[in-house]
Amino acid sequence: MEAALMQTAAAATPARWRCVGDAALAGHGQQRLAGVVRLVVARRAASGAVRASSSSSRLLGPVRALVSEERGEDAAAGERAGGEEEEEGAVRLFVGLPADAVVSDGRGVSRPRAVSAALRALKLLGVDGVELPVSWAVVQPGSRGWFEWAGYRTVAAMVRDAGLDLRVSLRTDGDALPEWVADAADADPDVLFTDRSGHRRVGCLSFAIDELPVLVGKSPLQAYEAFFRSFADEFEDFLGSTITDVTVSLGPNGELQYPSYPPGNQGSHGYAGIGEFQCYDKYMLARLKRHAESSGQPLWGLSGPHDGPRYDESPESSGFFREPGGSWKSAYGEFFLSWYAGELLGHGDRVLAAASRALGGKPVALSAKVPLLRGPSPVDATAGLHGGYGPVAEMFARHGCAVIASGVEAQPDAAAVERLARIKAACAEHGACLAAESAPLAAARDGAGSAAGGVWLSAGRTRPCQFTYQRMGAEFFSPAHWPLFVRFVRALECPEEAHEDDLPASADGGERLTVPSAAAAAPQGEATREEQTV
Repeated sequence: MEAALMQTAAAATPARWRCVGDAALAGHGQQRLAGVVRLVVARRAASGAVRASSSSSRLLGPVRALVSEERGEDAAAGERAGGEEEEEGAVRLFVGLPADAVVSDGRGVSRPRAVSAALRALKLLGVDGVELPVSWAVVQPGSRGWFEWAGYRTVAAMVRDAGLDLRVSLRTDGDALPEWVADAADADPDVLFTDRSGHRRVGCLSFAIDELPVLVGKSPLQAYEAFFRSFADEFEDFLGSTITDVTVSLGPNGELQYPSYPPGNQGSHGYAGIGEFQCYDKYMLARLKRHAESSGQPLWGLSGPHDGPRYDESPESSGFFREPGGSWKSAYGEFFLSWYAGELLGHGDRVLAAASRALGGKPVALSAKVPLLRGPSPVDATAGLHGGYGPVAEMFARHGCAVIASGVEAQPDAAAVERLARIKAACAEHGACLAAESAPLAAARDGAGSAAGGVWLSAGRTRPCQFTYQRMGAEFFSPAHWPLFVRFVRALECPEEAHEDDLPASADGGERLTVPSAAAAAPQGEATREEQTV
C-alpha cells in the first residue's frame, strides 16, 4: 500500500513543490490512465487552494472557499465577500484514514511516508480534511487511568502540516473495546447484548449497564468520559485549529442502534432479514421488568416478545410483525417497542452528555452516527428506531451534536434517498446539523463510473453539511479506484459540469497529472512496513 500511496502523491505534486527529500517519490515509472477526470481546483498548481483559515469560520458553518480554474480572481473575490448563503450550503469533504494508521501499542504511526504522501494528494485534490479513527483499546490498554496518545498526536501533526482539517472518531465499540473490558465480559457475559437464543454479541456492551460498576469497579459511562477527557486534555493545542470535529461512538459500528443483525455480520446492511431484538441479557430483562411493573402490567416484563422475529425472517413470516394480526400493533407490542426504543435513546443521551461534559467549551463540533437502514419498518424496530428519526434528532440537538447518516452508497436507490430525506427533515425540524458517511469505497462499487454520488450530495433535498468518504488504503489509491474518486470530488464540487476530461497540467506547464498503475508504483526491494515513533 505504501508504494501506491507515495507514487500517487508524487504524480499529483507539481515538480517545483517537491522538496529534495521527495525525489524518491518521483523516481519510478508512471502509467497514463485514459478517461480520468478534471479536478475542480482553484489555480492549485500555481498558487494552492484558497481556504478559509479562521477556526471560528469552520465552526459556524461549512466553508469550501474553492475557486474554479474557469472563473476569474475578481469574480471569486466577490463571491467570497458576498456569497455567504452559497458557502453555507457547501459540503465539507473528509476522507477516512486507515483504521490501522497507528500501531497497536499506540506509540507510532504505521507507514508514515505513505500517510504523508496520501495527505498531500488529498490536499491537492481539494479535500477539506481527513477522519482519524481512535481506538479505545489502543489508547487505554489497562484499566488504570493511563492513556497512550503518542501515535495519534503524530498523525494529528501530519494532518496539520498538510493543511487539512481533522475529524477524530473516538471508538468504544467492537475491536476498540480494551482487553480489560473483554475480561470483565468473560467474567460476566451478561454485560454483552444477548439475543433470544442466548447468543452474546462480542464487542457490544449492553445499554443497560451504562451506570453499573461492572468494569473493574467503574461504570462504562465513567470509563467513556475518562477516555473523552483524556483526549480533550492531550489535544488541547490541536482543538479548533487542526481538529475541527469529534465523533463519539454510540453503539455497534459506532452507530446509535442495537446489534440486531446476525452474529458474524459486520453491520445492518448486508442481509435480507428483519433482525432480532437484543434484550435478553439479565440487565436488560431487569429493566424491562421494572418498566412493566411501573406501567401496571407486570406480566409484560417477564421476557421479550414470545413471537419475536428471527434474524432471517421476513415481516410476513414473523408472528410479531405479520400484517394483519401481528402483535406489534397490539397494546403489548406498542409497550415493548416504545420501551426498547426508549432504552436506545437513553443510552445515546447519557453518552452524549458525557462527551459534552468532557468537550464542553472546546472549539470543536460534536457528532455521532445513526444507521441508514434498508428495508421495511420492522428493520427500524429491531434496531431500536421504532419512533423514527425525530426523537433521535431532538436528542442530538439538545447536546449540540451533528447527526451522521452512516453507510451511504455512491448511487443510492430511491428508498435510500427517501430515508436520507427523512433524516434531514428530522434534523431540520429539531435544529440538528446533518452529515453523512459513505459505505466503504462507495464510488468503486459504482460499476458504470457514474458521478451520481456527487450529484445527489449536491441536491438541496438531502445535502449534508459534511460528507466523509470511507476509507483510505491501498485499494483507495489504486488505478481502478482513484480516478473514480477524483470524479466523485468533481461531481461534488460542480455537479452540473460532471463529465470526463483530463487532469490539470502541472505548475510548470509540463505533462498532465497521472495516476500510476500498482505495478509501476511498487519499487524493487521496498520495505513492507515502516513505523514512525515519537
